[in-house]
Amino acid sequence: QVQLVESGGGLVQAGGSLRLSCAGSGIIFSFNVMGWYRQAPGKQRELVASIIAGGRTNYADSVKGRFTISRDNAQNTMYLQMNSLKLEDTAVYYCNRVPGSRSYWGQGTQVTVSS
Repeated sequence: QVQLVESGGGLVQAGGSLRLSCAGSGIIFSFNVMGWYRQAPGKQRELVASIIAGGRTNYADSVKGRFTISRDNAQNTMYLQMNSLKLEDTAVYYCNRVPGSRSYWGQGTQVTVSS
C-alpha cells in the first residue's frame, strides 16, 4: 500500500521561504516520475514541479526560478524548496506520481502566504 505524507507547510510572509517534504512508503521515488501539485481555493489541482528517475526537473512557468524540487533516494523523500513566495502560491500542496495516481493522494500540507 502506497502512502505519501506531506509536511512543512505553514504561514509565511510574501517574499519568504518554505521547504516542503514528502515521505513515501510502498513506492520507490527514484523509479518513478514524481511531482509536487497544489490546489488553491476554487481552483483545479495543478502540477508545479516534477522530477524524473534520472533527476531531471521541470517546473510550471509560475514557479520557475523560485521553486526547486529535489529527492533523497536513500530516505525515499522528496522536497520542494520554495523561495520568493507570492500571495498566489497560497494553496494545499501535495506530492504524487506524474500523472497523479488516484489512490496515492495524501492530506497535503497547507501553505499560506500573507502580505
